[in-house]
Amino acid sequence: MKPDFNKSDGLIPVIVQDELSLQVLMLGYMNQEAYEKTLSEKKVTFFSRSKNRLWTKGETSGNFLWVRDIKLDCDDDTLLILAKADGPTCHKGTVSCFNTQPAKGFLYRLEETISERIDQNIEGSYTNQLYRRGINKVAQKVGEEAVELVIEAKDDNDELFKNEAADLMYHYLILLKAKGFTLEEIEEVLKAREK
Repeated sequence: MKPDFNKSDGLIPVIVQDELSLQVLMLGYMNQEAYEKTLSEKKVTFFSRSKNRLWTKGETSGNFLWVRDIKLDCDDDTLLILAKADGPTCHKGTVSCFNTQPAKGFLYRLEETISERIDQNIEGSYTNQLYRRGINKVAQKVGEEAVELVIEAKDDNDELFKNEAADLMYHYLILLKAKGFTLEEIEEVLKAREK
């Protein structure tokens, strides 16, 4: 990979995305020196046009952006960096400089709903009732749903299989909450195994 720094007076735009959610965190610019420092230190370093010097994101705040992957666009003049953020990316304290919500998808919204029903002790909520019965009951329910999914996998009814898969996923999210873990933490484990 060889970015072309000659097209725009030695600077190329760099888009930084969260490695898991793919949320756009910020846009900056790199010159050749910033690019090489980013590669060697695995921390995103830009060329600050206002400071007229290299600037490592997080050098003041401690909110570094750790490089997980770098991709070059088809014209060799723009970089996309997938990074793990140590904290808020924006100097205003938000996750993204674009003030957007994480684009993690429906499962994360479902996880939030499950947490709200439990944390707010919503009466009449199946989720809250199961959680209040304790970890053994939650784990037992996950086991039951897993067995039902395996049984449906051996048959040819796609709708029943999909419904059992959804039931298992739902109860798995309750179990994560009961154990004090999040879906993002499990994603990080899986991501680490990818290497």
